[in-house]
Amino acid sequence: MTLNIIAALAFGYLLGSIPFGLLITRAAGLGDVRNIGSGNIGATNVLRTGRKSLAALTLLLDALKGTAAALIAGRFGLEAGMAAGFAAFIGHIFPVWLGFKGGKGVATYIGVLLGLAWQAALVFAGVWIVVALLTRYSSLSALVATIAVPVFLWATGSTEIAAVLVVMSVIAWIKHRANIARLLAGTESRIGSKG
Repeated sequence: MTLNIIAALAFGYLLGSIPFGLLITRAAGLGDVRNIGSGNIGATNVLRTGRKSLAALTLLLDALKGTAAALIAGRFGLEAGMAAGFAAFIGHIFPVWLGFKGGKGVATYIGVLLGLAWQAALVFAGVWIVVALLTRYSSLSALVATIAVPVFLWATGSTEIAAVLVVMSVIAWIKHRANIARLLAGTESRIGSKG
């Protein structure tokens, strides 16, 4: 591993591990977001505070840390950009500051896509919207989109990026295992429901 890749991994992880959901809710006087809902620090759980603006800000910042990591490190080559983007995704899910218990990584996944292959981010968004409209399951929409993205990247010749996204997609599926169990049981909450 070259020094650039090692530096990219460290930079990406540190950037990705910034727990924006926790910082934003605390700054808003809402306490620790880990004490409500699913207990994670992502935008979906921040939304459970009832503050849509805070959830939107969390979503944006969690995505942008993936984009920033990929773009900044990408100035030293595609491999460095991929390494930093991947590490930002890992940093969000397993932040050292929070005992390695973070979010599920979907927003950061999208942000990394924006930094590495913006067309794939559009594919993710398109698939997510279609599945969400058909099923009203946010988790299922994200899971299907994480399958579509590596396939699209591979089909369009971005095989190196596709390989990184396959690994990220597998991790995203593992992090969503509770959602998958609820989907199979028919108990997963739908978009707009209060359950």
